[in-house]
Amino acid sequence: MKPLQSTDDALRLLRTVFGHSSFRLRQEEVIGDLLAGRDAMVLMPTGGGKSLCYQVPAMMRAGVGVVVSPLIALMKDQVDALRQCGVRAACLNSTLDFEEVRAVEAAVNGGRLDLLYVAPERLLQERTLEWLDKQTIALFAIDEAHCVSRWGHDFREEYLQLSVLHERYPSVPRIALTATADHATRREIITQLQLEEANVYIHSCDRPNIRYAISGDDNGRERMWRFLQSEHPNDAGIVYCLTRKKVEEIAEWLCARGRDALPYHAGLADHTRRRHQERFLREEGVVIVATVAFGMGIDKPDVRFVAHLSLPKSIEAYYQETGRAGRDGLPASAWMNYGLKEIIVFRQWLSESEADEAHKRVEHQKLEAMIGLCELPTCRRRAIRAYFGEEPGEDCGNCDNCLDPPQTWDGTEAAQKALSCVSRTGQRFGVNYLVDVLIGKDHARIRDWRHDRLDVFGMGAEHGAAEWRSIFRQLIAQGCLWVDAERFDALRLTEQAFRVLRGECELTLRRLRRAVMVKKGKVAARPAPIASSDEALWEALRKARTALAKEQGVPPYVVFHDTTLRELVQLKPTRLVEMERIQGVGEHKLRKYGEAFLRVMREHVPAERAGE
Repeated sequence: MKPLQSTDDALRLLRTVFGHSSFRLRQEEVIGDLLAGRDAMVLMPTGGGKSLCYQVPAMMRAGVGVVVSPLIALMKDQVDALRQCGVRAACLNSTLDFEEVRAVEAAVNGGRLDLLYVAPERLLQERTLEWLDKQTIALFAIDEAHCVSRWGHDFREEYLQLSVLHERYPSVPRIALTATADHATRREIITQLQLEEANVYIHSCDRPNIRYAISGDDNGRERMWRFLQSEHPNDAGIVYCLTRKKVEEIAEWLCARGRDALPYHAGLADHTRRRHQERFLREEGVVIVATVAFGMGIDKPDVRFVAHLSLPKSIEAYYQETGRAGRDGLPASAWMNYGLKEIIVFRQWLSESEADEAHKRVEHQKLEAMIGLCELPTCRRRAIRAYFGEEPGEDCGNCDNCLDPPQTWDGTEAAQKALSCVSRTGQRFGVNYLVDVLIGKDHARIRDWRHDRLDVFGMGAEHGAAEWRSIFRQLIAQGCLWVDAERFDALRLTEQAFRVLRGECELTLRRLRRAVMVKKGKVAARPAPIASSDEALWEALRKARTALAKEQGVPPYVVFHDTTLRELVQLKPTRLVEMERIQGVGEHKLRKYGEAFLRVMREHVPAERAGE
């Protein structure tokens, strides 16, 4: 067995293989633990460099590093990226035929692989475990470890069985990694995976390069279009919708308006989903419109926006989904529009769920926290940090509430009118009907119920229908109303509602926000534009990257990230020795691609400006 190597050796490997000059966050400490044979649990935000925490020590320790990964797309992306850096990596999953599996196993048997990515289902097969018994294993990495949580949004039954790794291979160090875990989920990861002796590394969940914006409006698609046109007219992004039908409608609608948009949901044929995902990964400016079937394992670094046209069911899900934007560290947007309909649908799903009462209670609490985040009048980022157990810190200056603080008002009287309307109509109607009564709308249904004779009829004419819907959303968020999904989404009064009606407490509400998010703040909504004098060079480098990626059969970002191309534009190297100083250019990529990119540089950079 090779002697254990130092973190100094790890730093040299980081530079020569991955092209990075220094470790970030607490990567060096985690790597030191694994090199010393200790276990670790790592909670690090998306884009924070979790993968390097196990990739580097797997290449330094004797044997092969085995990575448990829940998605085939994630495995393929990781393996493609590692091979581009000259790392010996492969995967075992259901897409491989018999001969391909034999070839991978032979490579492991012969000590010719540094990293092996395995789906949990295959890893847990007795045949696979018996085969691993005969191998020298450098480490086990359990990626997306939050999948072990029964209360989480990505629960995988197989993850509960991964404690077998500790029981069967007690001397092999293990590392569990995730970007999404509150206190309860962290405890569950440690308990279920038997990581009680592991060092725990928790970095802030904050993603300062992402600008959060949330609005409640009935005309969400038009608001989204204005947002896309003003902030991301040509960028790649993801639009999440609640249902398959809405996914299809929005994708078709975006295409009709000139955007390259593709649907993605579980109802599409497998080959269609694969084709759409490949286009999203390999082409520029493609927008994927998807249900949550699309997400985990998407490593595309240059996703500039994630838009939600439906309410996520928890802050964990929201954080995980928005985290797919800006993985390269450049500015990105997380935009959302939601309405009461999603709240009602989720409540109905919860009421009809066959889960036990404890599970329903947890899911209900998570939904209430998500609604509360939406209706919050203060800094969004502080609320997210607090939810995940961090000190909230100061206002971020880069969310909609910080950039354009919502107007608040004493909504006690309006709330009393709304709650009185619920009470006087018998607590049996939904929001739209109640709004019609409050604004005095004359139609047959109201006359049939004789609600046009109530004193609450027309009592709320001072507010428009959209404003009243916002008031009702906030009353639900503040616990004054609950939605009875079993009674056709009727609104019901809570004890808090009676306190408001009796005048025992006051309510502060936020005004309905109608404007598009303002363009100011600490971080721009888009990366800084390339200087006009460098635009031709920038496009030429992108074109060269695309051509090389097609030759290799990989997405363009696997060749070089946009951050690397931007540094090439800035520093304008014309010699290999100059190019090797660029972040993201390791020795293998320098040999493989260096001359091709330098030819582009020499064609576009005058000799007197080169190397400035």
